[in-house]
Amino acid sequence: MFDLLPIEVPDLSGKTILITGAGRGIGAVLAGKMVAKGAKVYAGVLGSPDPSYLKHLTSCTIVDLDVTDAGQISSVLTQIKSETGELDALVNNAGAIAPIGHIDTLATESLRQAYEVNALGVHRMTCSALPLLRASKGVIINAGTGAATTPMEGWAAYCNSKAAARMMTLMFAKDLEGSGVQFFFIGIPPTDTEMQAEIRVAGLNPISKIKRNELVHPDVPASVMAWLCGPQARKLDTVLLDVREEPFQSMMTQQC
Repeated sequence: MFDLLPIEVPDLSGKTILITGAGRGIGAVLAGKMVAKGAKVYAGVLGSPDPSYLKHLTSCTIVDLDVTDAGQISSVLTQIKSETGELDALVNNAGAIAPIGHIDTLATESLRQAYEVNALGVHRMTCSALPLLRASKGVIINAGTGAATTPMEGWAAYCNSKAAARMMTLMFAKDLEGSGVQFFFIGIPPTDTEMQAEIRVAGLNPISKIKRNELVHPDVPASVMAWLCGPQARKLDTVLLDVREEPFQSMMTQQC
């Protein structure tokens, strides 16, 4: 279904990068790719890393990080400042899709967690990291989705909160224009992750019907997010990007 390939990740030697939601899925794969290219990676994990992803986290500094907890966020950034003195990139990758269900059946309060993670978590992380990122003229990459602009049956919590994250990224870019900090919201296609497994179980919309062997491999979005932390991405002048579109499509062709 998706004719997508990983792209080449540039040398990231000397870069200090913080990734949220790095205990499994795209976040863990991303951490591994960045370390392999020389970056100092702080892998933010909620609870314990998934054992099947531990190989990707070798040589990372694993930190306890709940993006809904301001105290934990402050502690992690204090640690980074103390140990490295700098932060070059923040990847807001943590995400939540639950609850899945028709909007009229969902209790209002049940929507709160998705907003806390997908939207307010991006705000908390970004504001806390900005002093270090302003100093380094760094980059913030927010994991996006087509669901931020397209309503999907049963995904009220996810679609609405990701739409908020999309606009929040645009607002940060607008209000911090001239600060030297670069912002991206990167659309990610249906990918073979644990979240996609939740979607399959719910079975409420066409995305849930995609066969597992037809999903995008996590290497693809991970390679794109890693590339966005490199020097070539500093030439980009757009905030909204998608893994399936340029400039990444031509890079995938070159890898064939």
